[in-house]
Order: sequence, then C-alpha cells, then structure tokens
Amino acid sequence: MVLDPTVASKRAWTSQTYDEVNEIATEAGSVAVVPVGAVEQHGKHLPVGTDTLLVSAVAKIGCEQAREGLPVLFTPTIWCGLSDMHRGFGGGISLSVQTMAAVLEDVGGSVLDCGFDAILFLDGHVGNESVVGNAITSLGREHPDEEVMGIPYAQLARPVVNEVRESDIGGMFHAAEFETSLALELFAELVDEDAAEGELLNTPYDLRPADFFDGGPLSVYLHFEQYSETGAVGDPELASATKGERLFDAITDELAVLLERIHEENRD
Repeated sequence: MVLDPTVASKRAWTSQTYDEVNEIATEAGSVAVVPVGAVEQHGKHLPVGTDTLLVSAVAKIGCEQAREGLPVLFTPTIWCGLSDMHRGFGGGISLSVQTMAAVLEDVGGSVLDCGFDAILFLDGHVGNESVVGNAITSLGREHPDEEVMGIPYAQLARPVVNEVRESDIGGMFHAAEFETSLALELFAELVDEDAAEGELLNTPYDLRPADFFDGGPLSVYLHFEQYSETGAVGDPELASATKGERLFDAITDELAVLLERIHEENRD
C-alpha cells in the first residue's frame, strides 16, 4: 500500500488542477478532509512518524472508498502536531498551541474559501484533540454557512475493536496493541517487533483516560517518560498484522460512510 499522502489519487487535493479543485468544491455537498498527524516517539519499535503515516493512509483509502461521484478531496497531511509531552525521549518535532491553532485555522480557512460545503479534520494524535476542537469552533464561527467538524480516526474502529483486541483496558494506548497492529499491516518494514515493549499507565486517578477506547473525563498533562521507560503505554506485544487489517478495514469503511452522510447533510 502506498502511504505517501502526495501520491497520485483520484481524490487527492494535490493531484488536481485548480480548475478541478474548484469544480469539485462547487458541487453540492462537497467535503474536504484534512488529516492531522504528529512526529513523536512511539516506543522503541515504531517510527516517530507513526501518527502521520497512519492518518494519511486512513484519509487516502477512506476517501477513495466513498461512492463514485462523491465530491470529496483529502489534503496533504498536517504532519506536525502537539507533541511536547514526548520531548523527554527525543526524536519529536512539536508546534506550540498557538502555532498549531493558526496552522489549522489558516489551512481550514483556505479550504473553505475554495467553496467546499464541509470540512472534516481527521485527527491522528490524541494530543491534538483540544486544539483541533478550538480550531473547529473558530472556523465554524467565521464560516456559518459551511459545516466544520473533526474526529479522531481511532474512534472509527469502535464497531469492531472489542472483537479484535486481546488486551484489557489500558492495552490500547500509545504505541500499543492498536497502533502497532495498524503499523504491521501498513508499513511492517518500519516496525521492529523484537523491540516492542510497553507498560500499562500507572495513574492515581481513576477518572483519567488510560486507553483509546475507555476515555475518562479527567484531563491530566502527561510527561510520557514518567510513565514508561520505553515510551510505549499499553500492550504492543499483542499486536499483529491480522488485527491491523481488520481494524484498518473497519476504520476506512466507517470514514467512507461518514463522508457520504456529510455530503447528504450539506447538499442543500
């Protein structure tokens, strides 16, 4: 599978001429997808670009799977996010909250100025969620006639995740069973399975989220080196390409369905 988000694709923004972008944008119910990633440590076994690689693949395949004729494009991935909490391990590249908010608002504003009826920020990094939410609020206020929304791509796996996972709650957090399985399916040549080692999040707060799929209401700033010697939090040892294939198929199928629904809601 080709993961480069700039690769030629019938639904890649960068593969169109400006006339083609404008034509798609002005169709009723047009949707633009903006993937948002990060560059940060993912344990000793995954590349630092994992979040960007995964969300790029989800955006590409999910958009391509939407029904023929749907006016949808995906932009190049915003590859840099909020990764300050990982700086203790090195290898990361992070934006400030202010810079990232400005980037999201500028990119989103440019997309909407082209005439798209809706924009979907597809987030690939938990640490981005608050600033993505703020950007949605700002853009929605500035563009009251368009629909502005966002979703963490991992949440699109909810219909199948309990059937796929072997880990208990806590096993699918950072660089663990979920992300490592997807990586083994999509870019196994970049995964060092022998180095896969994580530990469960040890927190005194029961209300703090400890898993992608068991979020609690308490927000706590997390310095990852305080919780994991390797940087991985969860059970990467339980990952497999078979699980990754099923998760990826479910995620991209759900994204295609969501895009079709957004299109229908914005046709008028």
